[in-house]
Amino acid sequence: MLGQMAGTIKHATRKASNIANDGNDGYLLLINTADTMLNGAQAGREYSIGQGEAALVTAAEALKMNGADWNMWANVVVPRAILTQAFPQIDDRLGLKIGAGNEALDLLKRYCQLLESGRPLASPDLITHATETIVDLVGLVTGAKGEAAELAGLRGLRAARLQAVLAKIAGNFTNPGISAQGVAKELGLSARYVQDLLQETSISFSERVLELRLQKAHGMLSQRHSNVMRVSEIALTTGFSDVSYFNRRFRRRFGYTPTSAR
Repeated sequence: MLGQMAGTIKHATRKASNIANDGNDGYLLLINTADTMLNGAQAGREYSIGQGEAALVTAAEALKMNGADWNMWANVVVPRAILTQAFPQIDDRLGLKIGAGNEALDLLKRYCQLLESGRPLASPDLITHATETIVDLVGLVTGAKGEAAELAGLRGLRAARLQAVLAKIAGNFTNPGISAQGVAKELGLSARYVQDLLQETSISFSERVLELRLQKAHGMLSQRHSNVMRVSEIALTTGFSDVSYFNRRFRRRFGYTPTSAR
């Protein structure tokens, strides 16, 4: 989606509650077209962009923005699925100021102006071509489309967020009410973004929680001081609310019953 915007932005925020409520997790390339400053903060970074400058932000994380009595800016909005498929490390580029002299940014501006000034595209092939061109240019503008060695040297914000998600799960897996939505809200992310992060590990949220619970239960069953606890008590202690389900999953995972583990 391409758009030309104007108005007052004294102070704007996007909080964890907003992310949880609307489910919007796309990306926005914000291009300042006025002589006033747009300031913001996201992903632990602060940016301040003047006329002709830009910054990439996402609706999947908490955001703060400040402006003036009158602002003008251009939006290039790209769905998360499209941009992360093209550039898996795109989140490393969030909140970085992109200078007005960026050649790719200049080309993107002119290309967007071309699309906006003409008739709406109707041909599916042309729509696909335009979409791919814009995505490719966003990658060049932000520096996400670089050499593999360059990308490997980035700070790894996405990796840091994954570690934060894993830490939350590891610290709360025995809570029967743990959920991807709850973890996402605590971290100021969208639930879909959390699921995307975990997908990179090839283990889903529910599978990870189940494995941690089963390993915890297995450890407790094999310890002498836990012999005074019934199997049902251990199941409940490790986060299972259904003992029959626990027994089935335990046997499937380890090849024997919980009782046999003692």
